[in-house]
Amino acid sequence: MAAYAVQDSVGMIKLDGMENPHRLSAELQQQLGQRLGQVALNRYPAGRIDDLRQALAQYAKMPEGFALMLGNGSDELISLIAMACDLPGASILAPLPGFVMYAMSAQLQGLKFVGVSLRDDFELDEAAMLAAIAEHQPAVVYLAYPNNPTANLWDDAVIEKIILAQGAQGGLVVLDEAYQPFASRSYIDRITRHSHVLLMRTLSKFGLAGVRIGYLMGPTAVVEEIDKLRPPYNVSVLNCECALFALEHEAVFAAQASDIRAQRALLLQALQKLPGVHPYPSDSNMILTRVPDAARAFAGMKARRVLVKNVSKMHPLLANCLRLTVGTADENRAMLAALEESL
Repeated sequence: MAAYAVQDSVGMIKLDGMENPHRLSAELQQQLGQRLGQVALNRYPAGRIDDLRQALAQYAKMPEGFALMLGNGSDELISLIAMACDLPGASILAPLPGFVMYAMSAQLQGLKFVGVSLRDDFELDEAAMLAAIAEHQPAVVYLAYPNNPTANLWDDAVIEKIILAQGAQGGLVVLDEAYQPFASRSYIDRITRHSHVLLMRTLSKFGLAGVRIGYLMGPTAVVEEIDKLRPPYNVSVLNCECALFALEHEAVFAAQASDIRAQRALLLQALQKLPGVHPYPSDSNMILTRVPDAARAFAGMKARRVLVKNVSKMHPLLANCLRLTVGTADENRAMLAALEESL
């Protein structure tokens, strides 16, 4: 294994991590600073954590009668799910290419990971997924909606067939909606229709990547079992207060997401005009883009102080692909110029 690597971004236009490029206004920064200064740092997190759970349930429009648990980012929730399902012979299944932590959490927990390749158009391979579920009977199937790094939403009918097949053999389905603020659809209704479906989201893409808060929603009986494995006080009082402050100013972050979606459309149009460049449709805040030579383009852009993600070695389907985070208008112009000069 290799440790999770974070690229050095000092002095760079940072467009490699699918972060929200917008910062709080000076006025909101001052208000948040004053509020954080009043937090009782000498006490363990207590009642405010319950306040945050309630605020997130309201923000996500979680149906009545379901439960929500918090994680130190979605990464911790993924690890806890693997731990909860670690029975002899258990496995975790997910489409590939996909989020690396699904496989890594299984590997670290000693579980078998089954990766099922997407089709060439990055759609789910229905026959292969159903066959893998029948053969391996996984404890968990992960479906990212939209997917990382391909940024697309999969076919609703195929997802429903996978959910039904996984439920029939007694396993869980985790729908990962990390990029929901930028997507045209959500699957939160699935937790009301299927008792084995959990929905996972994060505040990272909402605009709080540095705050590290993920949340898992689903049937109370299932969520309570996973919550037994959660470390006590896994969300700090400072992170909790930051999240509550952000949710109280939800309109500000909604406007930021709207700007990112608008910039995504403009960026897609501009990428389509570059010779030899093929951007793929996106429902996220990233655009997967195939170029003639990913290593050369990546190095050229980095030399021009623009940092993106070279995903060309992650999976054969991603050959010569770069993952471009959607930034501000100025950042996107600089990225386009750097890419064009680096082709």
